[in-house]
Amino acid sequence: MYVVTFNDKEISIETNVSLFSPSGPDKGTLSMLKHVEFAEGQKVLDLGCGTGIVSLAACSYGVHPEDVVLTDIDLLAVQTAEKNMSTNGFEGATFACGDGLSAVDVSGFDLILSNPPYHTDFKIAKTFIEKGFNRLKIGGKFYMVTKRKDWYKNKMIAIFGGVRIYEEEGYFVFESVKKTDKYAGKQPKKR
Repeated sequence: MYVVTFNDKEISIETNVSLFSPSGPDKGTLSMLKHVEFAEGQKVLDLGCGTGIVSLAACSYGVHPEDVVLTDIDLLAVQTAEKNMSTNGFEGATFACGDGLSAVDVSGFDLILSNPPYHTDFKIAKTFIEKGFNRLKIGGKFYMVTKRKDWYKNKMIAIFGGVRIYEEEGYFVFESVKKTDKYAGKQPKKR
């Protein structure tokens, strides 16, 4: 267990040795959270939620738990995130266990945030970016943090048409805005 502070609120986070970043908050996730503006009324998806730190931050900044969806492929992660949300007084979020967005049947998100497993291959991140785009509302923002830049930058541009990149402590935080319902790289050819 460890404690983090968001919006002057101390948040207790229970974890497990088999979960991502078991001894403290991940620096990449904290770097990403520095660039996100949470507000009441936003609908937030915590994609690959782990212990739920992203959702805990969102609720600390005024997002209603009922407007938060947490999903992870690891059932223990989902159960731990659910316990952490409850322990910190954030009741009413939706929890889903599944591969990527397979168990999430909600769309129209204002924010989707993810710290994907980027040390293996790009398949998971590719799915997160493409499927995440489809779940955002127009004007919604997609955030992702990794330690690699070029592939993610190119993929975000291909899907969203643009990306803002923040570099911090060896991490790259990608922020893209959904401006249309079509992938930027999939525009019909003009005749």
